[in-house]
Amino acid sequence: MDLGLNGKAAFVTGGSHGIGLAIARALIAEGASVVVCGRDEERLAGCGVPGVRADVMDPGQLGRAVDEAAERLGGLDLLVANAGGSFGGGLLDSTPEEWADTFAINALHAAHAIRSAVPHFERRGGGSALIVSSITGWKPGPRSSYAAAKAAEIHLAAALAQELGPRGIRVNALSPGSVEFEGGGWAWVRENRPDEFARFAREDFPRGSLVTLSEVADTAVFVLSAKGGGISGANICVDAAQDHPSSGRFFPV
Repeated sequence: MDLGLNGKAAFVTGGSHGIGLAIARALIAEGASVVVCGRDEERLAGCGVPGVRADVMDPGQLGRAVDEAAERLGGLDLLVANAGGSFGGGLLDSTPEEWADTFAINALHAAHAIRSAVPHFERRGGGSALIVSSITGWKPGPRSSYAAAKAAEIHLAAALAQELGPRGIRVNALSPGSVEFEGGGWAWVRENRPDEFARFAREDFPRGSLVTLSEVADTAVFVLSAKGGGISGANICVDAAQDHPSSGRFFPV
């Protein structure tokens, strides 16, 4: 299937490793040109995709990164707000500053990135943005700050789809479940706590295995593409019917 991405220009935050890099590579495989963004210069240099260094929690740096990507690529058609994370522990084990930082690296960074991309999208006659949320955003689980921030991303995508639709811009959220890949946290768990990992995979996933990077990336690319043109304001779940958003039942901390 030709997804119509040949010649499109894309910017991916948190794109130097993991899900972001997988999406970037999948876009490139479909003929798109991609610039990724990250904080770690060594990772950026080694990821094999053109990159720009920026702290997505700094709106000024993030805006400049979007503009630089558009300049390098000759415009911008697609944006993936993938960067994310959490600070602090649960409600009683975290500070107000850690809650603010968790929202900043997730929902706020997504809003700032899309805002910066809008003028570039409009010059191309429209665009498509994808916010990478999480199963934790729609199946509540710890940590509470992260869960709330990821839920905010899902609602943000729906709200921006309404707001930016008249400008020819689609916005969607993508909610992966637990994703296993080399160098990721789940690969470490499989290696170091194999019995608990096996129970987690068996009891939380009907098929008995976690989500793969390619499953997430392939879905992301379709939603971003012209073939997904009727999808906007949606939350697309790629979780292999995972039962719970957290592994806490199996790996207590």
